[in-house]
Amino acid sequence: MTNSQFRNQIQNRNFLSPAGFNFSLAKEPKVSFFCTSAKIPEISLGVAKQPTYLKDLDIPGEKLTYGDLTLRFLVDEDMSNYMAIHNWLTGLGFPESTQDFKNFILNSDGIEDMEEQFSDGSLTILNSNYRTNTIVKFLNLFPVSLTSLDFDTSVTDIQYFTAQATFKYTVYNILDQDNRTRL
Repeated sequence: MTNSQFRNQIQNRNFLSPAGFNFSLAKEPKVSFFCTSAKIPEISLGVAKQPTYLKDLDIPGEKLTYGDLTLRFLVDEDMSNYMAIHNWLTGLGFPESTQDFKNFILNSDGIEDMEEQFSDGSLTILNSNYRTNTIVKFLNLFPVSLTSLDFDTSVTDIQYFTAQATFKYTVYNILDQDNRTRL
């Protein structure tokens, strides 16, 4: 085998585990601790048509589209992680008055800051030894939906509540474990 052929071989033959991850949300760390499911959203590139006299050709050139980020998390007994997302959603939507939104965007110094409606988040992917391997950084996240919690006295086995939150964001970047280098 030549040197160039050897360089083209996969060096790490371990498989990626679906259970090896952590998610952190800068604005709401309570959601992060109980996160049970997260995924790297789909990404797609629009295609432009280039007319020619024989056949129109598909070429890259339209906008890049990112899918939604969906998280599933266990709801703690005090519902603090559920309420953190709930209050974020209602703060963005100001359901009772515009003052709700104004109160929501106050920063820690009491000054209105439109950046308060967003948060960055990180999906840390772990290797087979449960050490950081890759980090997916989401910029300017904000929630757009939160699932209901269905209480039912007729259940025989206790299934602890999980909730699902869906987020929109500006962009995500996949970084090496140093958190700076794009892969």
